[in-house]
Amino acid sequence: MRFDGVPAIGLAISNLPGVNIVEMGKALDEKIIELEELLPVGVELNRIHWQSTIVDESIKGFLVSLAEAVAIVLVVLAIFMGWRMGIIIGTALIMTIVITFILMALFGIDLQRMSLGALVIALGMMVDNSIVVADGMLVRLQQGKERTKAAMEAASLPSIPLLGATIIAVMAFYPIFASTESAGEYCRTLFTVVAISLLTSWVISLTITPLQCIDMLPDPDKSADSVDPYGGKFYDLFRGVLHRAIQLRWLTIGGMVGLLLIALYSFGFVSQLFFPESAMKKVMVDYWAPQGTRIETVSENLTILEGKLLKDERVEHVSTFVGAGPPRFYLPVDPEKPNSSYGQIIINVHDHKDIDDLIKELTPWVADQYPDAIIPLRKYGLGPSNTWKFEYRISGPARVDSGELRTIAAKGFEYLEKEPLAGLYQSDWRQKTQVIEPIYNQERARWSAVTRRDIANTTKRAYDGRIIGLYRERDNLIPIIMRNIESERQNVAAMDVLQLTGAFSVESFPVSQVVDGIQPKWEDPIIQRRDRRPTLTIQANPIPGETLAALMKRVGDKFEAIEVPPGYTLEWGGEKEDSYKAQASLIPGVIPSVALMAIIIVALFNAFKPPLVIVLTIPFALIGITFGLLATNVPFGFVALLAAMSLAGMMIKNAIVLLDQANINIEEGQEQYDAIIDAAVSRLRPVVLAAATTVLGVIPLLQDVFWVGMAVVIMAGLTFGTVLTMVLVPVFYATLYKLSHK
Repeated sequence: MRFDGVPAIGLAISNLPGVNIVEMGKALDEKIIELEELLPVGVELNRIHWQSTIVDESIKGFLVSLAEAVAIVLVVLAIFMGWRMGIIIGTALIMTIVITFILMALFGIDLQRMSLGALVIALGMMVDNSIVVADGMLVRLQQGKERTKAAMEAASLPSIPLLGATIIAVMAFYPIFASTESAGEYCRTLFTVVAISLLTSWVISLTITPLQCIDMLPDPDKSADSVDPYGGKFYDLFRGVLHRAIQLRWLTIGGMVGLLLIALYSFGFVSQLFFPESAMKKVMVDYWAPQGTRIETVSENLTILEGKLLKDERVEHVSTFVGAGPPRFYLPVDPEKPNSSYGQIIINVHDHKDIDDLIKELTPWVADQYPDAIIPLRKYGLGPSNTWKFEYRISGPARVDSGELRTIAAKGFEYLEKEPLAGLYQSDWRQKTQVIEPIYNQERARWSAVTRRDIANTTKRAYDGRIIGLYRERDNLIPIIMRNIESERQNVAAMDVLQLTGAFSVESFPVSQVVDGIQPKWEDPIIQRRDRRPTLTIQANPIPGETLAALMKRVGDKFEAIEVPPGYTLEWGGEKEDSYKAQASLIPGVIPSVALMAIIIVALFNAFKPPLVIVLTIPFALIGITFGLLATNVPFGFVALLAAMSLAGMMIKNAIVLLDQANINIEEGQEQYDAIIDAAVSRLRPVVLAAATTVLGVIPLLQDVFWVGMAVVIMAGLTFGTVLTMVLVPVFYATLYKLSHK
């Protein structure tokens, strides 16, 4: 190991389970200050990766984003509902967040990227319950009801529907909690934090919010214009649109179906990404020399790259590891196994914004400087990531000749060589290496009482050296190694004159007396097995700026069309396999989640048509998601998939409260057609406000590379989903119940 070009020893320190990494980092800082005073002159301590500082900065930055999101929500509420309503709902929001933090501490949920992100995602849903209660209280006051009675009705009537809708919104995140894959482990706290915060908000909305409304809401204006709370021009316009959409129901549904088909087709143009890249101020440079290269040669070659990097003003530090990867200091990255032909450089930069330009400049330079080596430059990933994103495995029978596997792999390498989107590529078996093999003559060796082990010991002593004793220097034991001098070790042709001694002889004789010759031989230095079968993996990366999905579109079918003899199997690995497993791991959680949602919806309405209305509406949210991702050029990844699932929960929640209000209107004596129209009108303000607070509340996440996909999906999907809830739900309701305007 070298640090900034000078020899170094790397120390990796990990915290005990349950220990706060930030506190551990502060304790280490204090100890390092003490140690530096005791170190000899010229010996320094430097930090390559100090996780406590990174975590501390990340948490503080995310808390700022959370505060910004809360401020945005409060401003939106104050503007559209007045400062009194803003204080009432804002108080419920802040109390929910504080209680959520307390419960997280009690349940041992740490503050980290996922738990804090869950709070930002749930902000809009947190205020939704309080908005429904406060708005219901305001409407009842305008209708002339007494304050206490109005508060009790506003809280009690929607309490069970709100509880059911809240549980449904929570269960939308359950599949990630039930996932057993690494992606599920990474994102698991989304479910727990969302569940704690939303259930807390439901309790507060039914207890604290009504009391605040009694004390803070002003007496309604008794003028003629304010008798009907839904009698303004805006509500009249919405009624007209809704009547027209139901009157032209088949045209409305057909238009939406057409948009959905366009969205399904357009989704193919959305870039796909498993997990995004990190904004960490580090770059990895892997150096793969031809297999068999001496470790000293690798070390010498890397000094050239070190020198170039140390002269770059954008580079802060350069850490070089020769013969193996560094200790594992970042969860998603597995260090490479020991290999004399391998080296890795970790570049610390001053600003992560310089990384793209640095990679762009270094890529052609290293290709020219090291034409025989494979040198991928890569960023650190957020979430599960692989050194090689593209992997295709070729497995053969247990006794297969390695040449057969390499012949099949050569077809794949031909496709990659001709593909402009393919970057560097290799196989995990690497290149064959040449060895020198003495051909043992069993008959002559027996007469001389020489075994294969005797020949092996002789060659080892001559070239590698053998320990023949120990030299003690104070408390240190230094091995004494005997071997030939350097010039003789370099002369492989002289192997046949090496002297050995038989078991029953004291006279030595040359190796050539017991061998038929010494010949060079090519062998596989690395043999990988999978399920006990020899398996060669083709590994590749797309060129910088391209995703694996783009490369797969170009060469995926060609690889799958490769013909192999019976007994051989071909299968995908790498990021495609990880993505498939992560998505498939959601299925065990989806089944109970969907089942519970269905049971709740049917139980709330005691009918099958209202749930059918909701089920028919949800798929159309893909329209907003697709066009939102295309407009922003944000890829659709695993986190965006979670956002789509949570979006479905939000829409179901809004639809439940709307349809429940329709049932209340029917029980009060309204015609079914008028009931659904008035329910949509009465739910317009709460739904739009809840959607606005959710959409605007995730704006701070747009600057985070990890959350930007989720933010775009929620913003675009919920914006269009609000239109679906307020228009398409009544249209489907009227269609299934065969309602028409009299």
